[in-house]
Amino acid sequence: MRLCSLAVADFRNVHSVHIEPGERFNLLHGLNGQGKTNLLEAIYLLGSPRSFRTSRLPELIRHGERQAQIQGTVESGGVENRLRLVIEAAGRKVEVDGKAVHKASELHGKLNSVVFSPDDTGMVRMGPESRRRYLDRAVYMGDIGYLHCWHSYQRIIKQRNHLLKSSDRTGLDIWTEKLADTGAEVIERRLKFVAVLDDKLQKYYATIAGGSETSRLSYQPDGVSSTDREIIREELLELFKRHQRSDERYGTTTAGPHRDDLTFILDERPLKAFGSQGQQKSFVLALKMAEMDNLHDTFGEAPLLLLDDMSSELDARRNNNLMEFLTTREIQVFITTTERSPALLASAPHCTVFHVENGNLTFEGS
Repeated sequence: MRLCSLAVADFRNVHSVHIEPGERFNLLHGLNGQGKTNLLEAIYLLGSPRSFRTSRLPELIRHGERQAQIQGTVESGGVENRLRLVIEAAGRKVEVDGKAVHKASELHGKLNSVVFSPDDTGMVRMGPESRRRYLDRAVYMGDIGYLHCWHSYQRIIKQRNHLLKSSDRTGLDIWTEKLADTGAEVIERRLKFVAVLDDKLQKYYATIAGGSETSRLSYQPDGVSSTDREIIREELLELFKRHQRSDERYGTTTAGPHRDDLTFILDERPLKAFGSQGQQKSFVLALKMAEMDNLHDTFGEAPLLLLDDMSSELDARRNNNLMEFLTTREIQVFITTTERSPALLASAPHCTVFHVENGNLTFEGS
């Protein structure tokens, strides 16, 4: 999978940019606040229903403009597709080869990309919501069915919470049954994804960190011990029953998949409490590499890798380990840094270099 061309207009601080990225490594360098991350975000949005930075569409439109546009030509499996995204304050419009796309399934897999940014490292230290958000996004990228069941779960829980706030709770049992049905599917799909990622994580952590620590993921939903959907459903019904009084008191569903957490473990200890900053960064990047491997297995070709702010996220040793690994894989990579690092360029053969300043790109050679 390769992004052959990219055109961005009125997206955040980018007025108008058109580039033809290199097939392997692309380095975007410039001072902070110039728009490097904005360009990575634009690439990501071409193949994803949501940004990795915000859910508020008006933030994506350049100040004073009514809409933003992102267009790209993507080569996948020897076939080229033209993707076009128009973002307005009220919504977004997507086209594939000039035809409007109305369902996420029609865009799914057209441009797969995995992003590693400073915010991702932060999810280790933050609360469960940030890790759930990562988990849900990562599961969806390889499993289109997950998006449908996740949206269904959100609709059902909204209706159940409405009844919990009401003096008339007629129908609460019916919505609780529906919530258990859909919640069981959400959990089952999450469990399968985490099992696959956990199996791949250890080798990537060792590659990047160069150490002997053992790393693993743990997703254990509250009140659930089974991996079978029907049994999970029964366990969820029991969980909702135990929490019904508190649900009615607070007017909200206080337990379920929407409250679960993903735990990162290093040498059998929680990474959040015991991992150094370098270990946390290595762990999250290894997680991203495992995610890329899973997408490769799912679609038969590697996704794009978007590495944001490399100069601050990894030290020299980890950078070298990562670049050595990436040079052995057929992956198109986009890297942002604050400087045109000679060491990075030396370790990244066939690197196309762009300078970013005030939302403008200048090609500096290959």
